[in-house]
Amino acid sequence: MAGRTRREFGRDLALASGALATAPSWLAAQDSPQPRKLVVGVMGVHGRGAALADIFAGQPDAEVGWVCEVDDRYAPECVESVESIQGTSPRVTKDVREVLRQPDVDALVIAAPDHWHAPASILAVAAGKHVYVEKPCGHNPREGELLIEAQKRYGRIIHMGNQRRSWPNVIRCIEALRGGIIGRVYFARGWYANNRESIGVGKEAPVPDALDYELWQGPAPRTPYRDNIHPYDWHWFRHWGTGEALNNGSHELDVMRWGLGVDYPTRVVASGGRYHYQDDWEFPDTMSLSIEFEGGCAMSWEGRSCNNYPHEESGRGVIFHGEEGTVVQVEHGYTAYANDDDQTVIEELTGEPSGTDPTNPVSPDAALDEVHVRNFLDGIQKGVPTSSPIEEGHKSVLLGHLGNIAWRTGRVLRVDPASGHILGDPEAMKLWGREYEPGWEPEV
Repeated sequence: MAGRTRREFGRDLALASGALATAPSWLAAQDSPQPRKLVVGVMGVHGRGAALADIFAGQPDAEVGWVCEVDDRYAPECVESVESIQGTSPRVTKDVREVLRQPDVDALVIAAPDHWHAPASILAVAAGKHVYVEKPCGHNPREGELLIEAQKRYGRIIHMGNQRRSWPNVIRCIEALRGGIIGRVYFARGWYANNRESIGVGKEAPVPDALDYELWQGPAPRTPYRDNIHPYDWHWFRHWGTGEALNNGSHELDVMRWGLGVDYPTRVVASGGRYHYQDDWEFPDTMSLSIEFEGGCAMSWEGRSCNNYPHEESGRGVIFHGEEGTVVQVEHGYTAYANDDDQTVIEELTGEPSGTDPTNPVSPDAALDEVHVRNFLDGIQKGVPTSSPIEEGHKSVLLGHLGNIAWRTGRVLRVDPASGHILGDPEAMKLWGREYEPGWEPEV
């Protein structure tokens, strides 16, 4: 199985029975008195994926039927946890293509490394499955465009894990902005702060016995294994990851774009560098993005991966400035201030929902993550629009990609507000996509 390419898998899909080319069997079962539960497969269960598996297992109308994990060290704990929640044990495989061949699987949940997000999503919708994909939805801008094409062609839901789109208090914050609580909103500022350690200077090393490195690489061009990439620090290598602007900045960039009511930008500037440590990290650990849009509005994002000093007493958040005041959105709530000398509080909505655990490093907002999962499942079951359609996910993720490209080229990017494409800079536009391992190129 590990030797089969994406192209060969696509050929086999085309030759398979019509069950994979039509609606998942869950939909066909709706006329029966007791329709079966939605069956999901979870791809990548170290950390974030394990938390999502538990959430899906806890839904009354869903079950985790498959766990897909290329490292033997992580699947057993996930299986045990899922079984304790849903009462049945999921099957285990290292190869996502085995999951997608199953006619009873309705959806794929993707929490694998970033370079897998879009290719696995495209394979899944081509196989008739719905997709819940963690942010960022793509490793590069072109993959976001391909996801939109795939969603339109195959008619399946592709729902990105920008969970704030489903958080009730954040939705109320956006509604308040839309309602004119601070007048016309013209500037937003977001930030993310952490205290990450150095990843050191790695060296080539034998692949761990538990790891199927061939499948871990998947669509990425083959490179020798290094001792400082797995299981987490691949985030900081361009070959597989997308840096902090997309690893965490995706959330704030998304909320800011949502609150401003904008789509593609007109101008992107980035500054920063790997300042805190000198090691193999290939993205900035300290980064400032400035992004302008049509209509007289802009946003900025500050990322500090290695210094966790907070703003507004929070390590992350968003501030909106308007003609009549300011809204501060941190944690799960917001406060609106008048534009007067006393900074009078106009409205305040704060408080953590029941079930939130700030001490949980993997899923501190599990109670709210469940709301986003429910939104995805309701989209499948009821056909209602989801809170995070892939068109919106791509537009927000693109802001981080453009920031990374502006930083790498050291230039101001002029951007087409109709398409998001970079104008007048062929060198920068070369970074729009990437090379793939032969036979693994994502195709729609």
